[in-house]
Amino acid sequence: MSIILSDAGLHSHLLPLTYTRPVGQLRPGILRISEGWYVRSGLPVGHRTEAYLAASFPLPQETASWEVDGSLFPTDDLVGAVMDLRPGDVLVNEGRALAFGAEGKAHPTVADWAQPPAFLRQVPFGGEVIRFSRPWHLFQHCGQAIAHDFKLLTDGRRSQRIPGTNTVIGDPNLIFLEEGAVVEACILNTNNGPIYLGKNAEVMEGSMLRGPVVVGDHAQVKMGAKIYGPSAFGPECRVGGEVTNSVILGYSNKGHDGFLGNSVLGEWCNLGADTNTSNLKNTYGNVQVWGGPEKAMVDTGLQFCGLLMGDHSKSGINTMFNTGTVVGVAANVFGGGFPPKHIPGFSWGGANGFETYDIERALGTARKVMERRHMHLSAPDEAVLRHLASIDR
Repeated sequence: MSIILSDAGLHSHLLPLTYTRPVGQLRPGILRISEGWYVRSGLPVGHRTEAYLAASFPLPQETASWEVDGSLFPTDDLVGAVMDLRPGDVLVNEGRALAFGAEGKAHPTVADWAQPPAFLRQVPFGGEVIRFSRPWHLFQHCGQAIAHDFKLLTDGRRSQRIPGTNTVIGDPNLIFLEEGAVVEACILNTNNGPIYLGKNAEVMEGSMLRGPVVVGDHAQVKMGAKIYGPSAFGPECRVGGEVTNSVILGYSNKGHDGFLGNSVLGEWCNLGADTNTSNLKNTYGNVQVWGGPEKAMVDTGLQFCGLLMGDHSKSGINTMFNTGTVVGVAANVFGGGFPPKHIPGFSWGGANGFETYDIERALGTARKVMERRHMHLSAPDEAVLRHLASIDR
């Protein structure tokens, strides 16, 4: 038995984050969506995604018993309902399919997710549905994801001791330090949600964390940082300055002063010193961003939305990103003034214009950056970047 997480027709809706990963590999809280399904079900999890990503994210080797919309957060109730499905069943909520009981080698089409086939037995689901179908949903629903993951990972376990040099506001039981986590002389506020520090994570002195906040395995929060939740920083991140309601998927740096608000960064990104993001228009109106399927500006319906940045992208010192800026994969943004609100992948430049970032130079940079975290660029991941450099983004 196994579970397949399908992109379910939503891959382009979650660009630029999904240029380099399936929908089910997004990390809205402590865990990736796929990790949440694995931990809660105990079953192998694979992905049905774009062909160019299949080598890096294959289908499970075991026979699939269920195919699930990969954009769904795996709450306990949802996982239980999915695992109760039989072949020929479809779990539905508000007319859309959430999951299918697998039948042999057949699998649902993109259209089947939007309108479940009438010949299947529909099983209604009335529980909580948390869906990440647009990139800004990651920071919108980050607090819910953290709360569910925190309960899952800490229930029945004891945190490492919280050193007495810290000031704790709220319930100290909502602070959990995994083995090797370090936090000294900081202010930790749990009145609005939990604070979770992963293995060997470090929060340096003078930092202020207002939960819900996640600092992933081996990640660092730099001295004097001001972190407003809900915010989640994946493994090996470096975070400093002022951050509010933002998600960094992992292995990325925002290590210096500057403001990051209502934003999502992919992996292997670097924001130069004093990079700032605007997250609110001067008119206080809804923020528009570049949408993947529309290839045009779309209304987020949000008053607050900052920066959405794909993997391996960078900004130079003092870069200013306007409200609702979308940056593709492996872009290098620098210089004075505000760059455009949509910066395609493999772009090199800023407000005064862009040229194409040569793929060989981009790969060389990626290798150097990853080596600093004792990782290497695999052949399948290199193939993904080469593919992205060759298409219209």
